[in-house]
Amino acid sequence: MLIGAHPDDCEYRCGGVAALWAQRGHRVSLVSVTNGQSGHHEQGGSILAQRRIAEARAAAEVIGAESLVLPIPDGQLEPTLVNRLMLIRVIRRFQADLIITNRPNDYHPDHRYTSQLVQDSAFLLTVPHIAPEVPALRDNPVVLYWSDPFQKPIPFDPQIAIDIDGVLEKKVLMLHRHTSQMYEWLPWLDHALDRVPADDSARRQWLAATFLARERPSVAERFRGLLVERYGQTRGADIQNAEAFEVCEYGAPLDEAGKERFFGGL
Repeated sequence: MLIGAHPDDCEYRCGGVAALWAQRGHRVSLVSVTNGQSGHHEQGGSILAQRRIAEARAAAEVIGAESLVLPIPDGQLEPTLVNRLMLIRVIRRFQADLIITNRPNDYHPDHRYTSQLVQDSAFLLTVPHIAPEVPALRDNPVVLYWSDPFQKPIPFDPQIAIDIDGVLEKKVLMLHRHTSQMYEWLPWLDHALDRVPADDSARRQWLAATFLARERPSVAERFRGLLVERYGQTRGADIQNAEAFEVCEYGAPLDEAGKERFFGGL
């Protein structure tokens, strides 16, 4: 289960590994804790929320994953008891054995509070008298953080890096389905709306080039040592696109058997 704050967060940070898992027959769920109703310079409210819910569903369909968008307005997320119980129910219904989410230090309050809600839920997932209407999990899931560039109070410190070169096209296609974000809102924030192509095919090429320019130095190059350790010197040195993960100590420990179970063959 991937849990992001906004309807495109999971795809951006973890879409490659999600695609690899789906290829291998694993059940994968992409969850957005907020409905995205504020993430646009022109549209907003319920109209935008419904649009983003549809985009999230279309993105998940690219790899055959499940999609869930919770009814919390973005920009208004707080780590309350009500929201914690909501997330506990969601995780239990899916029966997640692995959760990937944001780290708790991040520029966006929705990102920070999503991470806090996952951490606050972790142990309680196994407590039967918390949210008793949904059966408790017998074992606490493993919880991982996806990568980010933030340095304070502590930088991202991954233990795992995965080659996603073989599924990069799928990751780009997942992001391509988020039209409101990739071709409207985010370019507007970057003062780059005039650079967005009108043609669908040209848009995908533009998105791939933009995405690659941003992601290559921040993941594959930053964690080249982990890639070489995992894949060997020859392949590890050639990988251009990767996703990396840090273990959250609030979840179940990720031992060598767990690494093989979740990441063996990727």
